[in-house]
Amino acid sequence: MMLDGQPIMARERTYSRVTREALVMLGRMIRIGRVERGLTAQDLADRAGISRTTLSNIEKGAPGAEVGTVFELAILVGVPLFAEDERSLRQHNAHLGEKLTLLPKSVRKPVKGVDDDF
Repeated sequence: MMLDGQPIMARERTYSRVTREALVMLGRMIRIGRVERGLTAQDLADRAGISRTTLSNIEKGAPGAEVGTVFELAILVGVPLFAEDERSLRQHNAHLGEKLTLLPKSVRKPVKGVDDDF
C-alpha cells in the first residue's frame, strides 16, 4: 500500500503477556486433541478448510488467525470452549443475552459540567 508515493508500513499489533500465554495454551490444546484423535496436521487443516501453515501457526500460539477458525479447530478436536456440551453453551449464551438486555445499549463518557464557580 502506498501513500504519497511512500510505502505504508503495517503497524504491528502488540498483545499482553496474558493474551500471548492463552494463545499458546489454546494452540497446545488443539494440537493435543489432534494427535489424540490420530489426525495429521494436513487432515485437520483440510477438514477446517485452512492451509497446513495456518494450522501450524495456530498450534504454536501465533496471533492473527480468525477467531472463528480457531474455535472451529477446537471443536473439531474436542477442546471444550466455555461449556462441555451444546445445550450448556446455548443456556449460557441465552443468559448472557438476557444480561445484555439489562445493560445500556452504549457506553458514553460523562459530559463535564459547566464550571461556573468564579
